Amino acid sequence: MPLIDKPLSELLTYQGRNPRPDDFDAYWDAALRELDATPPQAELRPNPTLNVRGVECFDLWFTGTDGARVYAKYLRPAGARACPAVLQFHGYTGNSGDWASKLAYVSQGFCVAALDCRGQGGRSEDRGSVPGNTQRGHIIRGLDDPNPHRLLFRHLFLDTAQLARVVLALPEVDPKRVGAMGGSQGGALTLACAALEPRIRRAAPVFPFLSDYLRTWEMDQAKDAYQELRDYFRWFDPRHEREAEIFRKLGYIDVQFLAPRIRAEVLMFCGLMDTICLPSTQFAAYNRITAPKDVVIYPDFGHEHLPGESDRTMNFMLGL
Repeated sequence: MPLIDKPLSELLTYQGRNPRPDDFDAYWDAALRELDATPPQAELRPNPTLNVRGVECFDLWFTGTDGARVYAKYLRPAGARACPAVLQFHGYTGNSGDWASKLAYVSQGFCVAALDCRGQGGRSEDRGSVPGNTQRGHIIRGLDDPNPHRLLFRHLFLDTAQLARVVLALPEVDPKRVGAMGGSQGGALTLACAALEPRIRRAAPVFPFLSDYLRTWEMDQAKDAYQELRDYFRWFDPRHEREAEIFRKLGYIDVQFLAPRIRAEVLMFCGLMDTICLPSTQFAAYNRITAPKDVVIYPDFGHEHLPGESDRTMNFMLGL
């Protein structure tokens, strides 16, 4: 089999290359305290877009850190009581998608909440206001601020936890049966959500993004979704005098270091020919998960539709 990364035997033990900040745990403990002090002020507003019998659709708004109003689509079976729920997270630059794409889960008695990431292709508010680049690239947003708490993905990770808290508190949701899922950026946000909200019971990340940035750089794969890393060095550090500092700071928003906090059962999907989110970067996170876990391997597939993944994910979530 051709390889674009390490052989599978090495992937299964790989521990990552990106430096972990010494105060990483204190950083995220402080972030969660900030979230605790942020009342979600959740609002559900009926949305008439989809007219399907037995399904209720709502625009869900809540307040995230820095005061941003964050949006999610929320669907539930009519007359829902003690239902399982699934949180859905989208890919980089995208949005929560069409209402109809959630109906498979609603048909099985699930409530569904699909987040719009702030500052991307949906309706959520981005209140970034940081010095430095804002042309494109959420990974590097906030790198030039001396306070690492201004990194935009810190807020995005906390938005997933705030959404989870809102959904867990809804009267029609069984808080013991809530899962999270998503691909690429959505896979990273699935891991972050499960790490920051320990009540998440099952997590299904598909080729997760935002892991082991230094490995991506060293493999000359700072392109496509990671192109902003190359752009940042060319614009702001052309001689790489700050390289160690930059990758250390990116370590605060590296999901491999959040992975040990996960208590949910995890089912990850990985294509071994993925040149956008290298398999080694995905396994850097997977190998740090201490909760029950499994990984489904697609030897000949890259960052693309993985046949059978959505069916297997559905069966996994039906076990909630």
